[in-house]
Amino acid sequence: MTSPTVVNALGRAQEMAQQAAQIIPGGVNSATRAIGAPWAFASAKGARIVDVEGRSYVDYHAAFGATLLGHADDRVNHAIRTAIEQIDLVGLGTTELELEVARLTVDAIPSAEMVISTVSGSESVFQAIRLSRGATGRKYILKFQGCFHGSYDAVARNVISSPALAYGRDPNSSGILDAALDHTLIAEFNDLASVEELFAKYPEQIAAVILEPVPHNVGALLPEQEFLEGLRRITREQGTVLIFDEVITGFRHALGGYQEICGITPDLTTFGKAMGNGYPVAGLAGSAELMRNFTPMGGDVMLAGTFNGNAVSMSAALATITTLKDPEVGFYDHVYSLGDRMRAGLGEITARHGIPAVVTGIGSVFVTYFMEGEVRGYRDLLRNNDEAYATFHRRMMEKGSMMYPMSLKRNHISLAHTAEDIDRTLSQADEVLGEMARSGMFNTK
Repeated sequence: MTSPTVVNALGRAQEMAQQAAQIIPGGVNSATRAIGAPWAFASAKGARIVDVEGRSYVDYHAAFGATLLGHADDRVNHAIRTAIEQIDLVGLGTTELELEVARLTVDAIPSAEMVISTVSGSESVFQAIRLSRGATGRKYILKFQGCFHGSYDAVARNVISSPALAYGRDPNSSGILDAALDHTLIAEFNDLASVEELFAKYPEQIAAVILEPVPHNVGALLPEQEFLEGLRRITREQGTVLIFDEVITGFRHALGGYQEICGITPDLTTFGKAMGNGYPVAGLAGSAELMRNFTPMGGDVMLAGTFNGNAVSMSAALATITTLKDPEVGFYDHVYSLGDRMRAGLGEITARHGIPAVVTGIGSVFVTYFMEGEVRGYRDLLRNNDEAYATFHRRMMEKGSMMYPMSLKRNHISLAHTAEDIDRTLSQADEVLGEMARSGMFNTK
């Protein structure tokens, strides 16, 4: 029998959700937060989050990957407290914090000769696209089916598309002008021919090619080196700006982002999310030649933003990047080791239960597609068993492992996770996947 305290707490959770829905659209400030139960959360620390019912979850959602070190990391929180005792928001000139973060960023990211700060990845993307158009005088942008680049109109299309809409006209929202959608072209990831076809169709008209070097917004499509090298060659030949959107891959897979791993240097790089370990901070880095087009250097591409470079964001970024660089912390060794442990375990479990699955990912990110065959581009993901994907994540949440309950959403491991967390999660996955297989969800024989 459920105890009275749990009944009361559950009532409070639903009451909070209902109250929020009266004054916040849908009761949430972002559509992706509307997951049903658990309705509301009370605290977060390290690798765990606690809902208002008092139930603790090992967090693999990690705020869509924003927390690299774990929730409420003491180093980051201490840096913020220290900073705001000295300065808050001046909105004029620059500060020592801004300068320090800029130096660390330029030192870390191979493409960075100059850098600006913003407070969200979406802002960084719109700055990158505006800069590309301003510098080239061209109007078209080329993106890839399945890649997500924030809420900016120019790229708010063709992410997780249905088979009927994939590669066609699939805006993320109403209210976007047709011209904004029509000036963004859609290609297939890991398919250089689809890119070459668009350049042939729109000669000397494509301002920029933008991509997630690892499309994590549809799980983890791993890029082929020849594909990335081909993009770099084509964009140089065509005078087109190559933009790596490293809002997710940046700082997570390597200090310098995925470009450090693959050795391909884009013209511009957007980054953010994880660099502040949960605080709002992002940025854009690139060649000095391009960045000189911004208005503070006498160019004609507007750069503005009251909260750019604010003390809280900068101190969070400074503490996070400093921690990532510390060899005694060993961040990358830790999360790569745990990621390998999780992927190997999931691979063994799905194979033992006879489940058609592709377990993939890189470093701290792990994904289990429920399908057979290779996974190169979005076209392959149309074979994924979306119902099984979402069901697996939902049932793992019910066991106490927080995995976002929607198909194609990735999972993250932080510095705060332990080998014991991974092993406990694998034990839960064994139980859940076994039950799903026995129920016939995968049509196993």
